[in-house]
Amino acid sequence: MSQVLTVVRNAAESPLGETAPARLPVGEIIAHAATGQHHTDDSVGASIGVWESSPGVFRRHLKNREFSHIVSGWCTFTPDGGEPVELRAGDAVLFPENCEGVWDIRETLRKTYVLF
Repeated sequence: MSQVLTVVRNAAESPLGETAPARLPVGEIIAHAATGQHHTDDSVGASIGVWESSPGVFRRHLKNREFSHIVSGWCTFTPDGGEPVELRAGDAVLFPENCEGVWDIRETLRKTYVLF
């Protein structure tokens, strides 16, 4: 059986699609985000791509598990009921299923992601 790999190439320079404002902003500075190289593989129930957000504060509302590698920028993520976690370029993070909380993007953040 042939296996097909899904690859994100040159995430730091990858072109992105149209930006859109954060859906659940907190405060007056509204972050804008965009994705690039987004691929969904229904056979394994996963999506992969590049995501970037401008500075701002907003709620994470995804129910999926997510693995991300921070390519550039920095932020703090505070899971509901948990302590703030600072994430910077070079860090990797695994969000468990149903992890909700607040993103506080301090410097334009770019990450690769796998949602599963």
